[in-house]
Amino acid sequence: MKRMLPLLLLFAVVASLTCLADDSAALFKSKCVMCHGPDGTGNATGQKMGVKSYKSPEIQKMTDAELKNSIANGKGKMPAYKTLTAEQIDGLVKYVRELGK
Repeated sequence: MKRMLPLLLLFAVVASLTCLADDSAALFKSKCVMCHGPDGTGNATGQKMGVKSYKSPEIQKMTDAELKNSIANGKGKMPAYKTLTAEQIDGLVKYVRELGK
């Protein structure tokens, strides 16, 4: 059993990270896709409002703290999402970074 413990811990960590990624994708879909588009490049509505692609240097050079601030407090025409938890915002920042690749 002692030999199984490290393997079980590794499995638990991987499973929790997978759930976080799934939760972040679902949260992005429910809160962000309407303007940022499913791939983060901005859809027609978002582009009319000045949404920048997550692949743009302007977005990619932003720090995680700046992205978190934009999500929590809004920016330009983007609404504030103050009801999101710190963990949800962290997950969205990671998801935005992945979409920017």
